[in-house]
Amino acid sequence: MSCKDGSKNGIDNGKYVRYTPEQVEALERLYHDCPKPSSIRRQQLIRECPILSNIEPKQIKVWFQNRRCREKQRKESSRLQAVNRKLTAMNKLLMEENDRLQKQVSQLVYENGYFRQHTQNTTQATKDTSCESAVTSGQHSLTTQQPPRDASPAGLLSIAEETLAEFLSKATGTAVEWVQMPGMKPGPDSIGIVAISHGCSGVAARACGLVGLEPTRVAEILKDRPLWFRDCRAVDVLNVLPTANGGTIELLYMQLYAPTTLAPARDFWLLRYTSVLDDGSLVICERSLKNTQNGPSMPPVQHFVRAEMLPSGYLIRPCEGGGSIIHIVDHMDLEPWSVPEVLRPLYESSTVLAQKTTMAALRHLRQISHEVSQSNVTGWGRRPAALRALSQRLSRGFNEALNGFTDEGWTTIGNDGVDDVTILVNSSPDKLMGLNLPFANGFPSVSNAVLCAKASMLLQNVPPAILLRFLREHRSEWADNNMDAYTAAAIKVGPCSLSGSRVGNYGGQVILPLAHTIEHEEFLEVIKLEGVVHSPEDAIMPREMFLLQLCSGMDENAVGTCAELISAPIDASFADDAPLLPSGFRIIPLESGKEASSPNRTLDLASALDIGPSGNRASNECAGNSGCMRSVMTIAFEFAFESHMQEHVASMARQYVRSIISSVQRVALALSPSHLSSHTGLRSPLGTPEAQTLAHWICNSYRCYLGVELLKSNNEGNESLLKSLWHHSDAILCCTLKALPVFTFSNQAGLDMLETTLVALQDISLEKIFDDHGRKILFSEFPQIIQQGFACLQGGICLSSMGRPVSYERVVAWKVLNEEENAHCICFMFMNWSFV
Repeated sequence: MSCKDGSKNGIDNGKYVRYTPEQVEALERLYHDCPKPSSIRRQQLIRECPILSNIEPKQIKVWFQNRRCREKQRKESSRLQAVNRKLTAMNKLLMEENDRLQKQVSQLVYENGYFRQHTQNTTQATKDTSCESAVTSGQHSLTTQQPPRDASPAGLLSIAEETLAEFLSKATGTAVEWVQMPGMKPGPDSIGIVAISHGCSGVAARACGLVGLEPTRVAEILKDRPLWFRDCRAVDVLNVLPTANGGTIELLYMQLYAPTTLAPARDFWLLRYTSVLDDGSLVICERSLKNTQNGPSMPPVQHFVRAEMLPSGYLIRPCEGGGSIIHIVDHMDLEPWSVPEVLRPLYESSTVLAQKTTMAALRHLRQISHEVSQSNVTGWGRRPAALRALSQRLSRGFNEALNGFTDEGWTTIGNDGVDDVTILVNSSPDKLMGLNLPFANGFPSVSNAVLCAKASMLLQNVPPAILLRFLREHRSEWADNNMDAYTAAAIKVGPCSLSGSRVGNYGGQVILPLAHTIEHEEFLEVIKLEGVVHSPEDAIMPREMFLLQLCSGMDENAVGTCAELISAPIDASFADDAPLLPSGFRIIPLESGKEASSPNRTLDLASALDIGPSGNRASNECAGNSGCMRSVMTIAFEFAFESHMQEHVASMARQYVRSIISSVQRVALALSPSHLSSHTGLRSPLGTPEAQTLAHWICNSYRCYLGVELLKSNNEGNESLLKSLWHHSDAILCCTLKALPVFTFSNQAGLDMLETTLVALQDISLEKIFDDHGRKILFSEFPQIIQQGFACLQGGICLSSMGRPVSYERVVAWKVLNEEENAHCICFMFMNWSFV
């Protein structure tokens, strides 16, 4: 049978054509190259492929129509099956959650009646202190400390079984009062059901979710905590004891990195119990060991604060049809007394714990599951697992430099009398092992030490996601070109030797995407900086510099999310084990209040910064609805150098970090709504008169050339018109009238399709998003757009800024005329687009 669109074109779809296996094979090959060929292309296919010569062109067209329909049905069927599995699992989780809440309500009703009855009895009782009421004695029994446990196998098994019972009561029972995580909406496409504790000791978070991995694989991944928990420095298994029921008891020592220079790191002395329940569920539960005797113990470790893990863990149940349903509970006492008061919200917030630990585990499991099903090679010829390993190396290297542990070779050196920047030096062989490798050109590295300059600063009333986005997209606002080139030259020396005083200009920034996680929480990309350098013969030579960059936390609506921008210089053909010296920024919100500002506020920031000390451009729409919020930014930059230049490099690094701090303060001030008075402000794109005027021109020109309305209602005011255009379901993008058109404006669907922002959009040219076939069509139709004013392009494939293929049914292009009826730009509308 043929599709409906075939009958629309007057094709006799009733005629049955029998294709030979060879013809089908040839057509399939052609379909993979071009799924929607034009009539000219179909005739060319018949000429180039003699085996199809006995088939009429219109039947070839019908075959391709049917093939596209089958492909669409197959994808839709697969998608619906996946959604159905998710909904079934989610329904099961919600039913369990409903059952738990009903039990909690019953328990609260019972306790309310119990306390009411005994309160009445207490008011009638005499003040005889020789005896106590049942309520008082009950409270005493709850607060009595347990005696020290014996650390024999039997004693440890008793602790393990108790830990298991307490963990299950938190995971599926009513031991902790859970409330929904702010900003989290359960659904088939969500990460899962996430909750945080209310009114319990310490901080606690719980999550339930579905992952496409078998329970044993899930347990294996979760036990290897340093692989998925970026804040985990190490987990040492000191003893393993098998149990009679087939379980395992492990004694662990775990260290966590400090997230900022203003707080010490944490460590834990733990018991981990792995067992299988009667229903086949796999359980991994943990707790701190405190009251044990006659057994191994872990004395306090210098530079670490001993924190406590209350019964926590993972309940992993096999799911019908494959995969696992997982319940995660994290419950800790992070000893907030040991950090400055301004940082205590980080250690007293269950929301922060949920974002950093609980949800990180679910995201990692989902990422692994995605990589298993999508094993294609991605950016720079690397598989997703290799790219994930690179991002982990960047994050871990940044944490190592930030913490500067002495057992890794770091030593703090003297400062210049101002304590704002701390300088550390590392010349240990382990640190330098990756930096002394010879490069492909045969010239080895001459650096024999690494220096780190680090500092922390408090930011007032600026959203971390917005600040991070600006730092990523406007590197020239804070980075020093000479320092970029010096850093690259310090770890690789070639025929054109570079020194700190001989480097040249590294200007233009080009972002080359490598990969991003399925949760859109993390981006890995290569930054190409282009400029010139001076050779030893004083000749000016063009040169490129590459940075491997990790960017995370750009979702402004996520609550309690840490934002990071970490980069390291790399060679143009860097290997998976290439030496990395990570440097960058970490911005941690100190409050969990939700920011309601526009995610594209940085659009007008560049022009606002050009004003200078006089302030920003005026606007009556002050973005003052974000309230007062604070965050702490930590900066750490690493430099490889020769040991005899330590004093010079330390002075240079100190001044560089101070200049970065000054630049960040200036940017943060421009972004902060608290800086704006009633007559100044940063306008969102939807509030600027320029954008409203452009929306009016776009709609009028569409009506003029195509004779129909672009929007359902075109009689609204400019602001409502722009809002309707912004939320239009099809991707609408405007580009310049130049030889190489670049995009200047897009609605939200266009930004989603290209996976970019309004600021980064201006770095994308029109031809870059099309494949070869699409470019040929574009070049052939472009003169018609200029002369006739509009054109309709057939469907095909384009690429997002992250390199992902996007299919679309067709594109409508038209000239946008201004008030004087002069061509202002060209608008493209991609209809019914979707990621392939």
